[in-house]
Order: sequence, then C-alpha cells, then structure tokens
Amino acid sequence: MTTKSVDLAHLRSVVLAGHAGSGKTTLAESLLFRAGAIPRLGRVDDGTSTLDHEPEEQKRRESLSLAVATFDDDGTIVTLVDTPGYPDFVAETVSAVAACDGVLFVVDAAGGVGAGLEAAVELGRSTGTAACFFINKADRENADPTATLDALRATFGNKVAPLHLAIGSGETLSGYVDLVHRRAWQWDGKVEAEIPIPAELAAEVNRRRDQLLEAAAEADDNVLAKYLDGAEVSDPELEACLRKGVKESILAPVLVGSAMRGIGLRALLDAFIRYLPSPADEPATLAHEPKSGDVIPVPADPAGPLLVRAFKTAADPFVGRLTYLRVFSGTLHGQGHVWNATRGEEERVGQLLLVHGKDQEPVGELKAGQIGAVAKLTVTATGDTLSSREHPLELDPLRFPSPSLAVAIEPQTKADLDKMGAALARMLEEEPSARVDRSATGEQLLVAMGEAHIAVIGERLKRKFGAAIVTRTPTVPYRETIRGKTQVEGKYKKQTGGHGMFGHVWIELEANPGGGVEFAERVVGGSVPKGYFPGIEKGVRDAAAEGVLAGYPLSDFKATLYDGSFHPVDSNELSFKIAASMALKKGVMECRPALLEPIMLVSVTVPERYMGDVNRDLNTRRGRVLGMDTDGTNQVVSAHVPQAELFSYATDLRSLTHGRGTFSAEVDHYEEVPGHLAEKVIGAHRRDVEASHQG
Repeated sequence: MTTKSVDLAHLRSVVLAGHAGSGKTTLAESLLFRAGAIPRLGRVDDGTSTLDHEPEEQKRRESLSLAVATFDDDGTIVTLVDTPGYPDFVAETVSAVAACDGVLFVVDAAGGVGAGLEAAVELGRSTGTAACFFINKADRENADPTATLDALRATFGNKVAPLHLAIGSGETLSGYVDLVHRRAWQWDGKVEAEIPIPAELAAEVNRRRDQLLEAAAEADDNVLAKYLDGAEVSDPELEACLRKGVKESILAPVLVGSAMRGIGLRALLDAFIRYLPSPADEPATLAHEPKSGDVIPVPADPAGPLLVRAFKTAADPFVGRLTYLRVFSGTLHGQGHVWNATRGEEERVGQLLLVHGKDQEPVGELKAGQIGAVAKLTVTATGDTLSSREHPLELDPLRFPSPSLAVAIEPQTKADLDKMGAALARMLEEEPSARVDRSATGEQLLVAMGEAHIAVIGERLKRKFGAAIVTRTPTVPYRETIRGKTQVEGKYKKQTGGHGMFGHVWIELEANPGGGVEFAERVVGGSVPKGYFPGIEKGVRDAAAEGVLAGYPLSDFKATLYDGSFHPVDSNELSFKIAASMALKKGVMECRPALLEPIMLVSVTVPERYMGDVNRDLNTRRGRVLGMDTDGTNQVVSAHVPQAELFSYATDLRSLTHGRGTFSAEVDHYEEVPGHLAEKVIGAHRRDVEASHQG
C-alpha cells in the first residue's frame, strides 16, 4: 500500500488500548480490511493477523509489543498503534500514547471494566489525550452493551457519554442507533442500510441522547445555556460540541459494535476523522533548548524546526535495530543526518519506512504528524529526541513504570555464556521497563514487570540472539554478625622439609553494631612483629567475607589483635593470615552468632477496596505496616517486609488486586532472622558444604 503525502488536517494517529482480550488487534485487522489496506482478514487465533506478527505473539495469541499500521481512508491517512492489554507490557502503551494524537479505549461487552482498561484510561487522562470508547464484542454470548456503558460511566464519570446505542445484543446484534442524528443503521454482513429506529428503543434513545447532550454541552457555553433552559439543541450544534469536546478532552464518546462481524466499523472510522484531533488541532508541542533550558512551543508544521520522538525500539537480528518515530514538527529526510539532542550526538538516518505490521514501505521523507520507522540508528534509544544541530530541541523523557519482579539468570550452556551479555544489552533496547542488575550476592538479576514479561524476554533472547537463559529465585543477601564478646587463640604450625610455617595470634572479638568490619591492634612488647599486622588483618577480613555460620558475609564486629608469638625462621605473613582466619572462625561460634536479613521499605498502591486483603497478606509475609496515605483514588501502604518474603510479591499482588495494585521496594535496614528460619538457612548451607566435599 502506498500512502500519498497529505496535509496536517487529513492525518490521524490513534492508539488502541484496553484490557487484555477486549479485541483490539482484531478490531485493527477489521479496520485495515474494511479500508482496503489488506487483501484478506487475518485472525489472532490463527496467528494470521497483520499486527501480531512475532512468533511469541502467535504462540500466545495475544499482543506483546505495540504494532503500527497506516492506511488511507478516503483521503485521510490513519495510523493505528495497537498495544498489548496485559499489564506486564504497559510500557508499550506509554510509548504509543506519547506518539499519537488520540486513543480508542476498547472494551469487551461481556467483560466490563478490567484493570488494563483502568490503567489505560488513567494514562490517557494524565497526558490529556483525546479519547473515544468502543464497546466491542457486542455480538458475543452474555454480551450486555448497555450494562457495559453504565459500568464505564460509573467508573470514569458522566463525561463518558454514549454516541451510539446497540440494536440487540449477542446473536441478535444487528446494528446501532446514531444518537446525534437519531438515525438507525443495520448491517447485513455486506452493506450498512438505514432503518427506522426500533419502537422499543425510542425511550432509551431519548434518555441516552440526553446523557450525550449533558456531557457535550460543557464544550460551549451557549449550548449549555440552551440545554439547561430545556431548549432544543440542534444536531449541528451537538455535532460541533462533540468535535470541540473530544479534542479538548472534555468528554469521551462511546461507540458500539463487533469487530469480528464488522458492525459499527464505518461509524468508528467516521468518528476518528470527525472527532479525534489532527496534528493541526493539537496545541504546540513543548520542547526545551538543551543549552538554555528555555521551553519552546513548537507547532506542527512541515516547514518548522525538526522535532522527532523515537518512541519504540525493536531489536531485529536481521534488520538490526528498528526505531519507530513520530515527527512533531519539520520534515525528516531519509539518507541524511540529524542531531540527537538527548545524547548530544549526530545520527545518520538511512531509509525511512512506513510500517504496516511486519511489512514496511520505503518513503523519502516523514512530515510533521506522521509516524514511521528507520533501521540501524546507532546512538538513538527509546524516548530520545531528534532535531537539527543548528536548532537543537529536546522533549521531556518518557516515564515508564518501574519493574518489580526480580529473577536470577544464568546461561543455559557454556555456549550461551559467550552470547548472553551482548544479547541482554540488545534485548533491553526494546524493553524500557526491564533492567539487569548485579545483586549483593553477585548474581545477575533480570528485573521485569511480571512473570509473562520475564518469560517473553527469555523466549526472544533465544530466538533473536541464540542466547538461552535459565531463571530461578534470587539468593537473599543475608549477613552474619555476633552479639557477644570473646578472646580467642589462633595458631597455625606446619613443619616441612625446609622452612616451616608458624603463626600465632590472640584476638579479641566483640559486637560493633553498624560498624562493618573493624580491625585494631594493641600488641605490646613485640610479641607479634608489626610486619605481620597486614597479613593478620587480611586473614580476618577474608574469613569474614566468606562467612562462618552459613556462608554469608560477617559484619558489624571489631577484631583486636592483642597478643601472639612468632618463630624467627618459620613465621611469615601467610602463616599469620591463616592463624587469624582460624581465630575468627573459632571465636565467632563463641560470640552468640546471628543471621541478619535485609528488610525492605515497601510502598504498595491499591484501590481502597483491596486494603484489607493487602494488609492481611503483608502480615503473612512477616511485614509490619508503618502507615497509610492517599494518592488520588488509591491508598498507599508503607511497610517493612523481609526481602525473603517479596520475591513472588509482584505476581501475588496482581492476583490479589485483579491487576490494580503496584508496589516499589528498597533495602532499608538489616534485622536478625527469627530462630526457626535461621536454622533452615544454616542447615541448607551445611548440606551444600557436605555435598561439595563428597563431590
């Protein structure tokens, strides 16, 4: 498909967002087919849809990444950006909303308001993006489009207003009533024909049109006055209020239909063009000059200064890095150079592309308002701003949610070890809400949004870069300490053919809370020569690093060398290092040793109705609730929770709150592990040691 260059007024960019399973990808497929952009209708369940083209998506039958398709609808160029509904992949929706002028929230008529929809609406509202709703799957068994409309209004307020009313539901769904013009349309599978409004719907049409009028009148004071006076508002007046109200995010109209059967799709395309903003309708984009920091309003103008956002990076083993771009101002030319204002570096731009799912169409330029892609950029990452060296401009960075589920990762085989580092770096280019950390125990951790996110990253690492990883629960970075005080002797004596080995120390051990590892000496009379002190300190510190009780670092103690003896021939630094190590290991067991665990400061954000369940669950995790606060309609619980109890919390919290809860955690302090749990950790360490000796 070739799209001709068009003016700003004839461009639309629309995100499809909502809860998983609401039919967003099927809706996009049906719109593309109806517009003639694809020759046949693919199906998500068959793995043949245009937009779910990655193998992992086809296997799981759900979207995992945003996908872009551009088509011509009777002279208007519409770019759809389909996004995943599953919460693990919410970063894709963040990227898409940053690139588009409008959003269509897709709702399952049989499923109601899900957590994915709530999150998408909250994102759309926070960015002030113009929006419509589409109640999809109104032909399904148990579908109730009227109840779904009421649920939307109950959840999101009366500014969510019906534009259409379904005629029938489930198997009897046949069309819809246009509430603006009070006309009914029926779809017979081939054509849409006007019919009289069914008599049984007359009262409902009047009631729902009044709801639409009440919301739309807010956009125009004169119309609002007429409405409040009970005067008749004409269809053109209502139409004008709708246009203004949607573009200014005063209201969000609700359409209804079935993507699978094609009902309501023509009206949906009309609504994109009629109500959602073009780039020309949008306020100037705010950018800042990197040097001065001045904020500059940049209107959409193909002849204006170049301002481009890289909103998505896809790592492709064949094409290389594919970067998705939205041009806000100016004209981006292929085979040229641009300035990456975020990095302060020049970037060479190769062949520009319009994207249609997995297919790409080469174009010479992308103008203001257009969305496209380019391969093989070298320095540009997701969120970066491209402009010109002569007039550098930078957009605010994209804000992605923080990942909260950590797993330890290691290569599956020796061959994977060589590939894993580079593969992870490439993979993370397209995963802005995942990161790789190094834990306090030295493990490599993959931190992501949830179990599905981790599984998909693992599958893509293997398919794209041939690096297979295995995952497991991370090791808790316990610490060891002492609570008592003792004086202990360490003597190392070894006689061989030539020089022997001799080191002899007396060390005082005592607790030193918060002091780490401290070494001191108060030797008198030269019983241990000063030249051996560094070796003795190294012996203490090395033995402490290895741990004594359960193989974890020993900390918060003071070791003081106060006596010992030496041999004029056999003594050396190594002998004293070994003697000091022996003394420490022996002395620790005389000082009431204890195991310490990291306690995390946890902040959990949940709707109020889940507070009781969340608090009870925190108690089962040995958590101590510190306090509660309010964040909009949500409650924020602060608590101290042992890290050992949090490794599955991201998954469990999602289950507990039906996807509506989020949390963050950071190490706050260390506390002593309860005796029965400490015994398990120490016992496991001893078994590992015995097994390694037997091996």
